Amino acid sequence: MREIVLDTETTGFDPLTGDRLVEIGCVALFNHLPSGEVFHRYINPERDMPEEAFKVHGLSAAFLADKPVFAAVADSFLDFIGDAPLVIHNAEFDMRFLNAELARLGRPTLPMSRAIDTVAMARKRFPGAQANLDALCRRFGIDNSHRTQHGALLDAELLAEVYLQLIGGRQPGLELGVRAAAAAAGRAAPVERVARPPRPHAPSAAEAEAHAAFLDRFKAAPVWRRQAAEEG
Repeated sequence: MREIVLDTETTGFDPLTGDRLVEIGCVALFNHLPSGEVFHRYINPERDMPEEAFKVHGLSAAFLADKPVFAAVADSFLDFIGDAPLVIHNAEFDMRFLNAELARLGRPTLPMSRAIDTVAMARKRFPGAQANLDALCRRFGIDNSHRTQHGALLDAELLAEVYLQLIGGRQPGLELGVRAAAAAAGRAAPVERVARPPRPHAPSAAEAEAHAAFLDRFKAAPVWRRQAAEEG
């Protein structure tokens, strides 16, 4: 099963008032584990960079000036995500910006049904606790000391680790990965079997005598005794 962990950075909070995407970062998972595939693009927003947004991600208008516009990266982005589910922290925000960019190009938008919102997952699992990415990294012991500012690819990589913990940890993914790889090869997953020597079950003479005395107490002889008598 392929999933895409996705994060974006923007010039602000609302695409309807002119805010644009400035960075997209994606990490592909196979059976919940990183596959090594990543997609990362800086995007020229074709507008200025508000100071408040710059303080969050550190991407200036000057830095983004020579980067491609969204129209130039749209096809490669859509090819990368394919039809996989999208794992996003606060999915409504990122999906709104992605769909605004796609709609601006006259392209089909991404349905919200594709999104797996890790904020909702965290709030359901830990009611009343902080659900931001830094808090979840602390909760799960994930090293985020290098996250001095928001960055789409870095945040997607951290979110991939958080998502793995939210769904139950590493072991389920490893097991699924083995089964999926075996299925792809057209064979059943290997099962390790340990040979054990046969265990002796012969009763001692005293045990056999006690058992025979116990059977003698029944009015009707056991089936195997009757069969033995008939055969004899």
